[in-house]
Amino acid sequence: MTRRKRAAPRFDYAAGFDRLVHEPARLSILTCLVTHPKGLRFVDLKRLCGLTDGNLSRHLQALEAATLIEISKDIERKRLQTRCRITAVGRRRHLEYIELLERVIRDSADSQPLDIRGPARLLSRG
Repeated sequence: MTRRKRAAPRFDYAAGFDRLVHEPARLSILTCLVTHPKGLRFVDLKRLCGLTDGNLSRHLQALEAATLIEISKDIERKRLQTRCRITAVGRRRHLEYIELLERVIRDSADSQPLDIRGPARLLSRG
């Protein structure tokens, strides 16, 4: 006898949320790197994500350990430069996370009357 896999309840998002990606600083880093496929220097990533050196370093270590990003070090103008680039695994996990967020938005929007004001309409309900 084969067991059928039960479909998750419609509003059960927990299984799909990737906690590594869900953390706001790491989501910022991955989103930034997705938009810069050739990678970014540490200083540029720090500036674009609004993080401190230590905070960025800690999050990069977690992402690199999970193989979501690659970190390389090169000499540029006689200075050591750290460059970060998203991997194929990182790109896929980021996309899966974004798809889940889109599902949450669709589920929420489906419960609201159509309104031309867009997402702001959800905030105006009391």
